[in-house]
Amino acid sequence: MSEIEIGRGKRGRRAYTFDDIAIVPSRRTRDPEEVSLSWQIDAYHFELPFLAAPMDSVMSPDTVIAFGKLGGLGVLDLEGLWTRYEDPMGLLAEIADLEPPDVTTRMQEIYSEPIKPELITARLRKIRDAGVTVAGALSPQRTQEHWKTVIDAGVDIFVIRGTTVSAEHVSSRAEPLNLKRFIYELDVPVIVGGAATYTAALHLMRTGAAGVLVGFGGGAAQTTRKALGIQAPMATAIADVAAARRDYLDESGGRYVHVIADGGMGRSGDVVKAIACGSDAVMIGAALARSTQAPGRGFHWGSEAHHAQLPRGERVHVGALAPLQEILHGPGRAADGTTNFVGALRRSMATTGYSEVKEFQRVEVVVSPYPGG
Repeated sequence: MSEIEIGRGKRGRRAYTFDDIAIVPSRRTRDPEEVSLSWQIDAYHFELPFLAAPMDSVMSPDTVIAFGKLGGLGVLDLEGLWTRYEDPMGLLAEIADLEPPDVTTRMQEIYSEPIKPELITARLRKIRDAGVTVAGALSPQRTQEHWKTVIDAGVDIFVIRGTTVSAEHVSSRAEPLNLKRFIYELDVPVIVGGAATYTAALHLMRTGAAGVLVGFGGGAAQTTRKALGIQAPMATAIADVAAARRDYLDESGGRYVHVIADGGMGRSGDVVKAIACGSDAVMIGAALARSTQAPGRGFHWGSEAHHAQLPRGERVHVGALAPLQEILHGPGRAADGTTNFVGALRRSMATTGYSEVKEFQRVEVVVSPYPGG
């Protein structure tokens, strides 16, 4: 891909967001009812290729269970309020009621409460007792401290999620997490990320991860581009990481690592485009924060919003739109892509003639910037 001259001393590659691309219909169409959206990672099978983001505004133990019963994989944030407080419902209500100037400071205070291992155990066991697949997320910084508690509690899928995660973290102050050794020693599949480049993703795949999360600074609740100047447009990032998956498949002699888009998918059309660019599944946050069952009560935020030293996220108002069932399965109440994500993906695949999610990654796309983007 050719580079663009930014100035005489700097060149850059053109990258694309979801709003910059569109899917092209093909000569063949298909009955939507004949489309399969099922997804399997390791030994775990799901009716939908959807993961719910591990964010306090999106997932509580109850919504993890509800999401799992609707066909997806809910992931609980094991550094969130549910593992810091016995009953965080009052604090969630307080966060929703805060005036904008007070949000960051008060959230920093609330999240300064230590994580309690016994609450990690209790939350994960509640999810297991409900009969759905158990997934929990830790940041790389907290993984070494709490991983044994998580494994002993019976987690099925371990998620190591950060704004960016590398296989070669360098630190002179403390021994960094050795992902390759860590993943090798675990008996459960690990999903790790975010990554936004071919090289970073390839290195994560070589650690033995079952899946790689793709995304950096693209979420609705992040201000990483404003605070750090860093962002990876999602359409290009997914396509780059999908290329790493292809090359690693050859390098490893047939080991397939799942690519999971994470961030920048507030509407159903974004989810469709993420899979068209090469994702096997998607991790959605803001779209589910609009659920009337979501803990955020119409607001959405991530862990970056309450970072103790450098907040690079914010609490955003997304509204309480519809029950989780309607957001996932419909029926849609508006034509804006905020409800019936399953129906939208199924319809797009049928319109372009594909019956499997993996096949849909081959659909033709064009660069066609959306006027409202």
